[in-house]
Amino acid sequence: MSDKARIGFIGVGMMGHGMAKNLVEKGFTTCVLGNRNRTPVEDLLRRGAREGRSPADVARQSDIVFLCVTGSPQVEAIVYGADGLLLAAAKGLIIVDCSTSEPDSTARIFDDFAAKGVAFADAPLARTPKEAEEGRLNVMVGADPAVFTAIKPALDTFGENIFHVGGPGAGHKTKLLNNFIAMGHAALIAEVLVAGAKAGVDLENFFKVVSVGGANSGIFQMIVPKALAGDYGGLQFGLSLAQKDLRYYTHMTEALNLPGFLGEAVHQSFVQAVAMGLGPKLVGSLIEAQEKITGVRIGKQ
Repeated sequence: MSDKARIGFIGVGMMGHGMAKNLVEKGFTTCVLGNRNRTPVEDLLRRGAREGRSPADVARQSDIVFLCVTGSPQVEAIVYGADGLLLAAAKGLIIVDCSTSEPDSTARIFDDFAAKGVAFADAPLARTPKEAEEGRLNVMVGADPAVFTAIKPALDTFGENIFHVGGPGAGHKTKLLNNFIAMGHAALIAEVLVAGAKAGVDLENFFKVVSVGGANSGIFQMIVPKALAGDYGGLQFGLSLAQKDLRYYTHMTEALNLPGFLGEAVHQSFVQAVAMGLGPKLVGSLIEAQEKITGVRIGKQ
C-alpha cells in the first residue's frame, strides 16, 4: 500500500495536464475531473489516472485536491457550486489552488474551509505548459508550515523551484506582483519596438544593444527575436489571461489604498488589445495591437 497522499486534480488544461501527468507517472494515485475537452482527460486515464464525476466526488477520493483553472470565478464555482468541494470536504482534506486568483476571494475560501477543518493553500505557478509537461514549474506557495510540508512531495513532481512565500494568501499576492513585472515588460517592449520602427532604428541592432545591457530581461528575449521575424508567439501566455491577472493586481492595490498609475496603464494596454479582438492570441500580440493603432510595422510579416 502506498504511503503517498491520494491526489485529486481539477483543471487538466494546458498547464494542468502536465502537472497531473507528472503526479500519475511519479506514483501518486490521481483522480481527475473531466471537462468538455476530452483529449487531456483520456491521455491521463491511459496513464493510470481515474476520473471523478464532480468536484465533490473528487474530494471524497482524495487527501489533497489541486485546482488549476482560469481564475477566481471558476475556483468559486468549484468550491461553492452544486456538488462542489465545500459540500464534500471532510476534516483533514487539503485544497491547493494553483490558479491565479484574487486575494480577497482566496481569504474568504480559506475561512470557509477552515470552519470545516479543511486546509486551503494557494500555490500559483510560473513558466509555461512546456515546463509543466517537463515537471519544471516555479511554484509560489502560501500555506501554514504544516500544510506546506504535507503538500510538498506532490509539488515536487511538477515543480523545479518551489517557494514557501508565506502564510495562506501569500502565494496569490506574490504571483500578481510577479505577473505585473512580466506583463509590464511586455507592454514596454510592444511600445518601444513600434517607436523604434517609426524612428527608423534598425531593430535587429537595437535587440543586440539591449541584450547586453541592464534593460535586458527574460521577457525581452522571449518576445523580441521571434517578433522581428513576424512571430508574436515567443511568450506562451494568453493575452486575455494576462489581462485578467493585471485586473486582479489593480484590484489588490486599490484595496490596499495604494496608488497604481503604472499598473492601470499596463492593464489598459491589455484591455485595448483584447477590445481589438486579440484576446485569444498570446501576449506578444500587444505588438500587433500597436501596429494596428499606428500603421507601423516592426519587421517581417
